[in-house]
Amino acid sequence: MPKVTPNPPDIDPVASSEKPDSNNPQNKANRTPSIADIKATPHKLCTFFTVNPDLDNETLLAYACESLASANVMATDLVDHLEGTSRNALLGIAQAIMLGELAVNRVLDRIEASE
Repeated sequence: MPKVTPNPPDIDPVASSEKPDSNNPQNKANRTPSIADIKATPHKLCTFFTVNPDLDNETLLAYACESLASANVMATDLVDHLEGTSRNALLGIAQAIMLGELAVNRVLDRIEASE
């Protein structure tokens, strides 16, 4: 009856304790990914929420300003229904929204002035 394994079996020159185990998470974490690894992993863009890349900066800033203004109105209206620390926290959030809106408005003013 013929043997399935060669006599003597082929022995890897690297001891089994020194072999990197590709299934071992420690070896994967310590290993620097190669260019081949990066190229082999396809990067699929998530298009669930996208902003039209063809829009100009002024349009994007105007939309951001309108969104911040709407958020500020909603937060300010909700403040009337709260008391105590919750009210104070929401007033702080509304103030942060207002500051963001002011910053966007300043950029829009600069764009209009430069044109």
